[in-house]
Amino acid sequence: MIELVGLSKRYGEKVAVDHLTFAVRPGIVTGFLGPNGAGKSTTMRMILGLDHPTAGDVRIDGKHYDRLRDPLTYIGALLDAKAVHGGRSAYNHLLCLAQSNGIPSRRVDEVLQTVGLAAVARKKAKGFSYGMGQRLGIAAALLGDPRILMFDEPVNGLDPEGIHWIRNLMKSLAARGRTVFVSSHLMSEMALTADHLIVIGQGRLLADTSMADFIRANSRSYVRIRSPQRERLLDVLHGDGITVVEAGGGVLEVDGGKAERIGELAARQGIVLHELSPQQASLEEAFMQLTAQAVEYHAQDGPEPAPQGWGAGWKGGAG
Repeated sequence: MIELVGLSKRYGEKVAVDHLTFAVRPGIVTGFLGPNGAGKSTTMRMILGLDHPTAGDVRIDGKHYDRLRDPLTYIGALLDAKAVHGGRSAYNHLLCLAQSNGIPSRRVDEVLQTVGLAAVARKKAKGFSYGMGQRLGIAAALLGDPRILMFDEPVNGLDPEGIHWIRNLMKSLAARGRTVFVSSHLMSEMALTADHLIVIGQGRLLADTSMADFIRANSRSYVRIRSPQRERLLDVLHGDGITVVEAGGGVLEVDGGKAERIGELAARQGIVLHELSPQQASLEEAFMQLTAQAVEYHAQDGPEPAPQGWGAGWKGGAG
């Protein structure tokens, strides 16, 4: 388990992490979300002892990282897949890590097989594609067969097969009782992978909750209805005390999870329904709603301005 208590980090006047307190528990995949500049990478670096907190405490299975004996057997991490000596082969890179942490050399072959790099084990890392580098970084994280896995943007550079593989790997590790902590900006992928979410903004904790509760709390859920007997259906719903919003195009919307109740009412009255569908926001929509006031970098909406020095008649195009 990873435990943070009042964890803070300041760089001069800039507060990167602001009194974070949360726990990452075993047996589930915990997603770590936040806008750019929210403090996610700084938090992960402090967990691994790469940055020292200005205040607060962080422990791994009850110990500070620098007090762990053979740390790769406690926690494996992928923070930067490019942090590899380009002149070393994949095999030798992992072998050095194994030898320095008291890990049997046979684990090198095992993890290379696991991540699909066995065929290029003797190739130098500088010739690897970005996706291959990601796989090598994941192999390093798995090397000590640790109880805790921490991944920062693990699907970057991976093809669809690789994304599917790492998703299933994280789920299987959690199912075996491991602690899995993963940061990603790919909301669609996080929605398929994480069971629990830690969300931060401007260094502060915004949410620590299950995936389902997070979406429910930060979005609108409603039932979408279409019927050729629209006026009669409206009368029935109003008579039962159900508030209906007319959304245009013949579509009716009812807030909340009342699909079964609406279906039963329509059936009793012999009303034909062409659509009765519960609607729920995506993780991305819920995330945008929660973090709207915590975004540090805002892109400008609207058309891109013309380059300075070009006349008003400039319309772009090839030169």
